[in-house]
Amino acid sequence: MDPLDRIAAALERLSPPPLPAADAGAHPAYRWAGGRLAATRDFAPVPLDRLIGIDRQKAVLVENLERLAQGFAAHDVLLWGARGTGKSALVKSAVAAVQAKGGALALVEVAALGDLPALFAALAVEKRGFAVFVDDLGIDAPAEARALRSVLEGGAEPRPGNVRLLVTANRRHLQPRDIAEQESAINPRDSVDDHLALADRFGLSLGFHALDQDGYLAIVRAYADAYGLPVDPDLAIRWSTQRGSRSGRVAWQYIVDLAGRHGKNI
Repeated sequence: MDPLDRIAAALERLSPPPLPAADAGAHPAYRWAGGRLAATRDFAPVPLDRLIGIDRQKAVLVENLERLAQGFAAHDVLLWGARGTGKSALVKSAVAAVQAKGGALALVEVAALGDLPALFAALAVEKRGFAVFVDDLGIDAPAEARALRSVLEGGAEPRPGNVRLLVTANRRHLQPRDIAEQESAINPRDSVDDHLALADRFGLSLGFHALDQDGYLAIVRAYADAYGLPVDPDLAIRWSTQRGSRSGRVAWQYIVDLAGRHGKNI
């Protein structure tokens, strides 16, 4: 045997075999990685009732996912708005809420748009509904916008009837802050139109906005009540001021700090 062949054979013996794909009908949540489904360990989102100040968004998203779980017509969803306002948390909590009612639904997180065709092919043969989750989407090239738009409107690689996309983004129209940075765009207006057309393809568009002080404190109190922690509103406000933001994420970070100072783990 050629020395190179012997080395290759030895390396193959040393390398562990690839793990089998997870059963697509057995788990509440998955990640799509390396061309296969991997079950998410300890899928335990925040209970839906602890997401404060977004009641309309909760009701609309849960109703849409219930339709998907029942095999009825449902929308792709764009969740857009300020950072830390609960977009990603709501996606996971809403899926868990539908599952708790017996809904045949699973969450699948995917990081790259280029993985969608292979993922769709894997899910199309399954009997349950799937909410495919693309978190914090940032589209910087017109070609990316056109590819996702094709998926949403049923182009060359349409998503199956049992699959809907749930996408979070910081900007409503999925548009880069500086169109001039897109060197591939001959006409900047064309690039803007691509991104606006993409956002329009989502059947549901749910906005999330920055909190005022009362809204921020309401979230702090809800978390504190859930974990039996005392709240000093002045300290909670000071915490948000030091971070330059009032959001559900900042409120949670304050609660974690508060729990630590009171000798608790949450």
